[in-house]
Amino acid sequence: MSLTLYSHPFSSYCWKVLIALYENGTPFTYRNMEEPGAGEELRAHWPFGKFPVLVDNGNAIAETSVIIEYLAMRHPGPHHMVPKAPAEALEARAMDRFFDLYVMNPMSKISTDPLRPEADRDAYGVAEARKTLDTAYAWLERAIDGRTWAADGEFSMADCSAAPALFYADWVHPIPEQYRTVRTYRARLLARPSVARAVDEARPYRHYFPLGAPDRD
Repeated sequence: MSLTLYSHPFSSYCWKVLIALYENGTPFTYRNMEEPGAGEELRAHWPFGKFPVLVDNGNAIAETSVIIEYLAMRHPGPHHMVPKAPAEALEARAMDRFFDLYVMNPMSKISTDPLRPEADRDAYGVAEARKTLDTAYAWLERAIDGRTWAADGEFSMADCSAAPALFYADWVHPIPEQYRTVRTYRARLLARPSVARAVDEARPYRHYFPLGAPDRD
């Protein structure tokens, strides 16, 4: 096996793939994007320059959900990140998309807006992103009531997506106290060894957080 992951320890989307790899103890070479030459290597495989990208014996796989599906198909481990039963797999995929589109994306909108020149900041877009997170928290509170993990079964790709999404979303737009199920789920995720490892590896880079990382987690 010759897997190389072009990644950064602080990137929320990189966490998603790292958690899947750590869950199964899949051996891979970690190419930190801060290492000399990593950016040039990445663009040689994927000219868009976005990461993470997984390279398997020269074959580049981009986009986090696709990478996790690829690992499940080509490099499976003891933990099924994509459930075997079709109905359960569909639910895991649906929840994966929910966390990417309705938690991770609005979180990114809020956290990166301060990086823009002041004249180009998008106050309206940030306000809409906060509304989206409010809706997402309320929906999730009902959707996972009575569950241990996001999909109705074992830890899956849905939780790989949920962990970084909720970790950072709670930094930029705190989960209200009234949503105890969501808050408990977030804490359960952070206690998972694969997630805790990703969190710990990111600690040296917290000064990168545009809004200032809170003194917690």
